[in-house]
Amino acid sequence: MQISTAATAKRTLFRYGLAIGLIFLALLVSLALQNSFGNPFWFFFSAAVILSTWFGGAGPGWLAVICSTLAVMYYFTPPLRSLAVTPHDLPYFVTFVACEMGVTQLISWRKRSEDSIRQARDELEVRVAERTAELKNANDALVRQMAEQRRTEETLQATRAELARAARITTIGELTASIAHEVNQPLAAVVANADACVAWLSRKMPDLAEARSAAERATQGATRAAEVIARIRSLITKATPEKSRVPLNRVIEQIAALAEGQAERNHVAIKLELSPDLPIVLCDSIQLQQVILNLIVNGIEATTSVTDRPRMLTLRTEAEDKGQVRVSVRDSGVGLNEEVMGRLFEPFFTTRPKGMGMGLSISRSIIEAHGGRLWAESNTSGGATFQFTLPSEDGLTA
Repeated sequence: MQISTAATAKRTLFRYGLAIGLIFLALLVSLALQNSFGNPFWFFFSAAVILSTWFGGAGPGWLAVICSTLAVMYYFTPPLRSLAVTPHDLPYFVTFVACEMGVTQLISWRKRSEDSIRQARDELEVRVAERTAELKNANDALVRQMAEQRRTEETLQATRAELARAARITTIGELTASIAHEVNQPLAAVVANADACVAWLSRKMPDLAEARSAAERATQGATRAAEVIARIRSLITKATPEKSRVPLNRVIEQIAALAEGQAERNHVAIKLELSPDLPIVLCDSIQLQQVILNLIVNGIEATTSVTDRPRMLTLRTEAEDKGQVRVSVRDSGVGLNEEVMGRLFEPFFTTRPKGMGMGLSISRSIIEAHGGRLWAESNTSGGATFQFTLPSEDGLTA
C-alpha cells in the first residue's frame, strides 16, 4: 500500500514537473528567437500547453496555462519585466489566454475520452478473458463428465450382459430335466438305429438297404443331439451381441421344444399359433432366445398352482402394421394384480420363491435395445399375457 502511494506521488510530481519544464523550454526558445522573428512566443507556449495537457492531464495543463500567461505578461507584453498589460495589448493578450484555455479544455476532454475508451477496452478484454476461462473450464468439465458417463455406460453394459448371462444359466439350470430329455431322445435313437444297422449287416444275407436306412437314421439322431447341445451352449456362452436375420417362428419352436419337458412335468400344454407369413426380424438370436425362454418358464410356473381349469400356455406370432412383429405368451395361471403389475419390470422384484428378479427387467432392456416394446396384461378369463413387438427387416429398411 505504501509502495503504491509513493509511486502515485512520483507520477504526479513528474506530470507537474513536465508542465513547468515545457513552459520553461518554450520561454527559452521564445526569448532566443525574439530578436530574429519579433514575438514568436505564442506558438511555443501553445505547443507547451498542448503537450502538458496531453501527457500530464488537466491539472498540469492548467498549470501550464497559468505559467505561460505569467511568462507572456512578464517577458513579452509591454511594459516588459512587469505583470501589467497596456490597454493597447490587452485584446491580444486576452485572445492568447482564451486560446490557451480553450486548447487545454479541448485536449483535456479528448484525453479523458481516450482514457475512458482505453479503460473500457481493457475492462472488456479482462471480462472476455475471464469469460473465456470460464467457458474453457466448463468445456473441460463437460468433456470429463462425458468421458465419465461413457465409462459408466460401458461398465453398465458389461454388468448388464453379465447379469443376462447369469439369468440364462439360471433358467437353463431349471430346465435340466428338459435338456436331458431332449438329448436322450436322439441319443437313444442313435443307439437303436446303430443296433438295427449291425443286425441287418449280421444276417447271412445282409440287407444293405435296411442297414443303410438305419445308418442314415442314426446320423440324423446324432445331428439332432448335436443341434440341441449347440443350442444350449449358445444360450450360456459369453458372446458379444450380434444382430442377424432371424426367423422368429423357428426360434420359438426350438425354445418351446427345450421347455417341453418342464411343461409336461407340470401338466402344462404348450400351444403354438404361429403366423406362416411372418416376416424376418433383425436381432441377436441368443438374446431373443433368452427373452422367449424366460417368458415361457414364467408362464409355466404361473400355472402350476391352477386346479380349476386346464393348464395352457399359448405362444402366438402375428405381423402388424408399420413393419412390426408381435409375439404373445398367454398363460392360464393365477394372473397379475395391480400391485404386481406396477412393479413387474423392476430389477430384483420377483414373485417366485427362488427367482432372481432380473429376468423380466433384462428381457425388457433387450427388447427395447432392438427397437421394440415389452409389456404385460391380465386376461379376463384368468392368467396373464406377456407381449413384445420387434421391427421387421422390411420395417427397418423402409
